[in-house]
Amino acid sequence: MKQRPLLKTFTFAILHFATAFIVIYALTGSFLVSSAAALIEPVVNTFVFYLHERVWQRLSQRKAEQSHSYGHDVFVRYLERSRAGSPQSSVPPRR
Repeated sequence: MKQRPLLKTFTFAILHFATAFIVIYALTGSFLVSSAAALIEPVVNTFVFYLHERVWQRLSQRKAEQSHSYGHDVFVRYLERSRAGSPQSSVPPRR
């Protein structure tokens, strides 16, 4: 596993916790409530994000299957190919 993305993820988690704690502490004045909410919120938020992604994946699949508009299917295939990390690119490399 690469060190930099892991470190970046860890530091973002710390910032997320600290931000949630500070905001909730400012609103409630309670250390206990702020701590609990700052710990629980990222877990709940992660689960909600997962559900959000699943809904969008299903909507994207459904739209691709039902589309009859011109060019839409070509565009969807292009997006799928670019997500798969295809080496083909329409943008020339920067110099």
